[in-house]
Amino acid sequence: MSLDERLSGVRDRIAEASRLAGRDPGELTLVVVTKFQPIELIRDLQALGVRDFGESRHQEAREKADALGDDVTWHFVGQLQGKKARQVRDYAHVIHSVDRESLVQALASDELETDVFAQINLTDDPARGGVAPGSLMPLVDQILAAPGLRLRGVMAVPPLDEEPRRAYARLRGMSEAVRGRAPGADAISAGMSGDFAEAIAEGATHLRIGTAITGERPPRG
Repeated sequence: MSLDERLSGVRDRIAEASRLAGRDPGELTLVVVTKFQPIELIRDLQALGVRDFGESRHQEAREKADALGDDVTWHFVGQLQGKKARQVRDYAHVIHSVDRESLVQALASDELETDVFAQINLTDDPARGGVAPGSLMPLVDQILAAPGLRLRGVMAVPPLDEEPRRAYARLRGMSEAVRGRAPGADAISAGMSGDFAEAIAEGATHLRIGTAITGERPPRG
């Protein structure tokens, strides 16, 4: 199957999932995750109308951002080290993985404005990325108080041992709580190649889809 066919197929599935959920597919942002994919594939996706790309490794993301210029919106979707935060802020328009106060402080800026999502850990494993649900609202307050950061909403990855729809329903409830504090933070970054229909059903606005569109990642030499 060609890249064009895979992209069209995913767009059709997004439209169908939106219809079943009673939603307008136009309110969804498709972020194509291109980790380990060559720059040529990203250019092909640009030619097919894709403008939102997700990366999770700083060095690779920076090289791609430098090569592709300004006609792309870059989403950083991976775990972010505090020492790399300011470098990522220089090219990433949206950061989906803000999960601690030290990272908020590292990203704050009087000169640049960056859209961010508060990442929530939906598992019981503290080693996983994301803030614990009980610490979400203090993190939200820290983001709201930080100069240069615009809180868009919440982000999460569902646990491997939980049905995705149920996990995304929990995330939706947390999103509603955040909107009580920050009405404009109404976005939900959720849904990947295998579960984006379930995420759409639970209110996702930003879908992070990789291999369903790009195909399998090339082997790393």
